[in-house]
Amino acid sequence: MTTISLSAVEIMAGLGVLLVLFMVWRAGSRRAKAAAEAARSGARFMSLAGRVLFSAGLIVAAQWLVITQAGTGWLLLAVLGVPALFASYTLTRALTVSTRDMPRRRR
Repeated sequence: MTTISLSAVEIMAGLGVLLVLFMVWRAGSRRAKAAAEAARSGARFMSLAGRVLFSAGLIVAAQWLVITQAGTGWLLLAVLGVPALFASYTLTRALTVSTRDMPRRRR
C-alpha cells in the first residue's frame, strides 16, 4: 500500500478551502432565510390588505343599505356608530407606543 504524505502547507491549504466553502454555504443559507422571510412578510401584508378591504366593503354595504332603506333613529346611529367605535379602537391601539410590545432582537 502507498501512504499519503502531505506537507504542512498542503494541510493548511486544504483547511482554508474547507473554511471558505463553509462560509459560502452559511452566507447562502442566511440569504435564503432572509428571502423567505421577505416573501412571508409580503404575503402577510397582502392577506391583511385583502381582509381589510373585504371588511370595509361589508361595512359600507350595510351602512348604505340602512341609510337608503330605513335610515331613521337608533338603527342609523348603530350602523354608523359601531364601525366608528371599531375603527377608533384599532387606530388608538395602532398609534399607541408601548415599550413592552417591542420585540427583542436575538444576538
